[in-house]
Amino acid sequence: MLLSNPDSEHLLRQAKQRLSFMKGNLLILTIRQVVGMFFRRMVLSYASLFVLAVGGNTSNIGIINSLRPLAGLLMFPISGYLTDRASRVRIILLADILNAVTMLCYVLAPSWEWIALGALIQGIMVFSFPPTSAILADSLAPRNRGVGIATMNALANAVGMFSPYIAALILVMYGDNNGMRLLYGFFGLQYVFSAFLVWRYMKETNPQSSLKSIPGITTILKESYSGIPELLRNIPRSVKALGVVALMGFIANGISSSFWVIYVIEEIGLSTIDWGLILLYESILKVVLTIPAGIMSDRIGRTKTLLAAMIISLVSLPTLILATDFTTVLLIRLGAALAGALFMPASSALMADYVPRELRGRVMAAIGRGSVLIGATGGGTGGPGMGYLFVIPVMASSLVGGFLYALNPTYPWLCVLATTIIQVLFVVLFIRDPEKAEY
Repeated sequence: MLLSNPDSEHLLRQAKQRLSFMKGNLLILTIRQVVGMFFRRMVLSYASLFVLAVGGNTSNIGIINSLRPLAGLLMFPISGYLTDRASRVRIILLADILNAVTMLCYVLAPSWEWIALGALIQGIMVFSFPPTSAILADSLAPRNRGVGIATMNALANAVGMFSPYIAALILVMYGDNNGMRLLYGFFGLQYVFSAFLVWRYMKETNPQSSLKSIPGITTILKESYSGIPELLRNIPRSVKALGVVALMGFIANGISSSFWVIYVIEEIGLSTIDWGLILLYESILKVVLTIPAGIMSDRIGRTKTLLAAMIISLVSLPTLILATDFTTVLLIRLGAALAGALFMPASSALMADYVPRELRGRVMAAIGRGSVLIGATGGGTGGPGMGYLFVIPVMASSLVGGFLYALNPTYPWLCVLATTIIQVLFVVLFIRDPEKAEY
């Protein structure tokens, strides 16, 4: 047998040692992300078609996606404040429960306005991002951050790789209207499962997790926003630059993400099944590459890995306007997979390396986890956590994206080209690996 070979046994032992950190809170976060990704990709890959199915248009899609970040202006600073002072586990648990209830807005939606309402309410749940990001950073030692984050993403993509194709089959069987309602129902049940995991197994990492000394909302908002100038002064230059890189990614996704599926179907002439297959192949490649990309980030440096991701993104995503067939679109999305596999572990690890533990809640509430999905393909901005400083630009980009697409379907991807050029410049000019990583 293969495993009886001494070399194979040695490799197996090395793999076990390399992944020995996957336990406790990190294991729970990984399970949540794996299950969440499976159902999230089902929904988000075709969310725009649901808006059209209930009577909306491309401009309405832009309006819906601009509403989702709105609540972040209120919730992010509150969550960042509470993340550093209250129970992170309780905040995440509350968000999961409320997310499950919010899915009813989509399941029962008689018109696109109900979807808009659901997006607005769901935007409130961003208060779970800062505590989740803080617990993730707390659970990984600096030497394992790149491979740890990469492992989480690889497992999530491995399980979720078939999601768009399965969703496409459901839409073919039940139609865009009823099929999407079914998918949103599954998505809601996923949040119920996630809430159970958090309640039963997640351990608190904040030593100041008492709610007794928490002031009122008005005081929290005043302290959070009045403290922004001082917070920004204390953030290292590389973190500020990384924030700009992430912001440009969120803006690019806000403009284009909801229109990938519409463009390839209406402009290029592919089918829903074709798009599902392309996303499947993209996921397979991302699964194969993500863990090696995380190891690469730990060994050769976060900045070099980040730059490689940005250059690949630059030469792939904007070329959608030149695509004419299945193969060309597939190659573009494979480029997005490679860029995303490199970007996510490098950027997230770099943020954790620079930001001290006691400031992670407030910094990550302000500018997010430092990462964003490369070439997100539905449901708005994409990304694991957006800061409140990004809310207004992302709202504007989501709103503008719908109108740009209505004017000319190629305009959103010209904007992606411009934002990616800015990302490359900021990585080259301002981002460097820290001499000593924070724990």
